[in-house]
Amino acid sequence: MSDETQLLEGITVVDLSTFVTGGFCSLMLANQGADVIKVERPGYGDDIRHSGPPFIDGDSPYYWTVNYDKRSVELDLKRDAGLAALYDLVAETDVFIQNFRPGTAERIGVGYDDVRAHNDGIVYCDISAFGDSGPWSERPGYDLLVQGLSGIMSVTGEPDGTPVKVGLPQTDLITAMWAAFGIMGGLYRRSETGGGEYVELGMLDAALPWLTKQAGKVFADEQPERMGTKDPVLAPYQTFETADGYLNVACLNQKLWGAFCEAIGRDDLREDDRFVDNADRVEHMDALEAELAGTLGERSTDEWMEILVDAGVPAAPVQDVESALDNEQTEARGMVRTMDDGGREIPVVEHPLNFANAASGFDSPPPDLGEHTREVLREVGYDDETLDQLAAEGVFGED
Repeated sequence: MSDETQLLEGITVVDLSTFVTGGFCSLMLANQGADVIKVERPGYGDDIRHSGPPFIDGDSPYYWTVNYDKRSVELDLKRDAGLAALYDLVAETDVFIQNFRPGTAERIGVGYDDVRAHNDGIVYCDISAFGDSGPWSERPGYDLLVQGLSGIMSVTGEPDGTPVKVGLPQTDLITAMWAAFGIMGGLYRRSETGGGEYVELGMLDAALPWLTKQAGKVFADEQPERMGTKDPVLAPYQTFETADGYLNVACLNQKLWGAFCEAIGRDDLREDDRFVDNADRVEHMDALEAELAGTLGERSTDEWMEILVDAGVPAAPVQDVESALDNEQTEARGMVRTMDDGGREIPVVEHPLNFANAASGFDSPPPDLGEHTREVLREVGYDDETLDQLAAEGVFGED
């Protein structure tokens, strides 16, 4: 990190969410300097802490990736004293995040009206699976369900195979990014008007705008289908098997198509009536794939990469996750590093935003459960005697 101030320095976030939709949202805010206070159930914490295996020294590395730069507070919100402590935090907070099923936040006393009563300038973010209205609003929902409902699974996988889930929690992360964007908008509005904001979104709603090409086909009265790695509107734009691995090739225009044909020694394809322009190639995609598969299978991925990079053709190997995290490009960009966590080094995947006049990045490791309970409450005026009394009452889940 540089010496410049971070964009969200001075902004405090209280995050009651669990798992990824709220957690990755507040992680994005933490990366830009917000002080994120993670309020967790005493003795157990966020469910993501227990997601695994694998575990490292008893910790879930999945939990790490969503919780750098946060402070953990244990509060039993079923106790009046625990709820009162939360309200004291809220009074000094800029942003509040929760991802309960609709109606739950109101039932436990942390709905928008409850929170606004203690801070009318707060930006309150309400995340759920299906939003706070509509016939599905009270249903539980998770990434797998939303990937299916959103149409994503219907266009993922091989044409003759079954629908396939994207191999990462895509709709959780999509929702988290929309939520962070909405919160930033709410903070901007507050800076202009002085008033708070209520930001509400559902995971299914968040996923639909990402359909883009597939939605365009529906609008044109066509049915999007599973195409493996092929693209519905571009060709060749897909994965090919080489002699020792897999290679992605992306020819987005005629110039690149010509350069590609020349580089692989297949100038004949440019003269083929089936492949003259992109529309022709899309129409005859299976035939094009057969022609290219035979040629690209003759050499190794590294050999083709040397040829195609020299020719200016967009191409890249299909890397496994370990290779994606550890290569010359990610090293040069500082995207993966380690952080000291009490004598052990834990890995950190950085976020991609770089500013000319502001710093960004993570400073501290993910917190242990309840690690900052007393520290945070002291900051809002609690003395040691009061903290000891709350602890004795079980509000913090301490022995």
